[in-house]
Amino acid sequence: MKQTIFVVEDDAALQEVYQYSLENEFECRCFDDGESFFRALSKKNLPDLILLDIMLPCEDGFTILARLKEDKATSYIPVIMVSAKGEEVSKVKGLNMGADDYIAKPFGVLELIARINANLRKSGKETVDNVAYKDINIDHARHRITANSKHIQTTLKEYNLLRFLCANAEKVQDRATIFNEVWEGNYIGETRTLDIHIKELRKKLSEAGSETVIQTIRGVGYLLT
Repeated sequence: MKQTIFVVEDDAALQEVYQYSLENEFECRCFDDGESFFRALSKKNLPDLILLDIMLPCEDGFTILARLKEDKATSYIPVIMVSAKGEEVSKVKGLNMGADDYIAKPFGVLELIARINANLRKSGKETVDNVAYKDINIDHARHRITANSKHIQTTLKEYNLLRFLCANAEKVQDRATIFNEVWEGNYIGETRTLDIHIKELRKKLSEAGSETVIQTIRGVGYLLT
C-alpha cells in the first residue's frame, strides 16, 4: 500500500505539479486551505506526511502547523513546510514551531521526493527497546516521553533527538553524528536547526522539573548528563 501525502497548497498549478510528481510513489491529496484540510482529517484518515505551504488564504501555514502539533492525534505526523519565502526567519520560525523539514520554492522534484522519503524513513524507524536515563523514560511502543513523572509533548524530531541523547547519555555526541542519526545527514552545515531543537528540549525538560541537563560542548556537540 502506498503511503499518503496530504498537501495544503492554494495554487492549482502547483497542486498539479505535486500530483504528477508524487503519483508514482505515493497517494497524494491536495487541499486549497486549512478548512478543507482539517475536514479531511480523522483517526481513520491520517496522512503519513504533510506538505504545508505558508502563504494560504484564511489560516496561514504557521497557524495550521500549531493546530497539528497541539493535537495528540496529529502531533507526530512529519510536516515539511513549503514556501516561496526562503529567508532565514521563516525557516527558523517553522522549525521552532515543530516542523520537521523546510523546502523553499522553487524546488526540484527530485529534491522534494528525497526530502519526503527521508522524513518518512525517520518517522517509520522502529525499535523494541525503551530508553531511560535518570528521571527520563521513553516508551517507544507508545511513543511517549516522561520526565520527572510528567508527560512531555514533543515533535517527532525532538522525540528522536532526545531518545538518541538518552541512549548515549554521558557521552559527548558531535554535531555530525547527531545530524546523521536524527536527520540522516540532511541538515549538515545548517547548525541552527539542531540548536533550535536543543533549545526546545531544554525548555520542556526544565518545565517538567527534570534533573537532566543537555550540556553544550563548545566546538563539538552536546552531552546529556
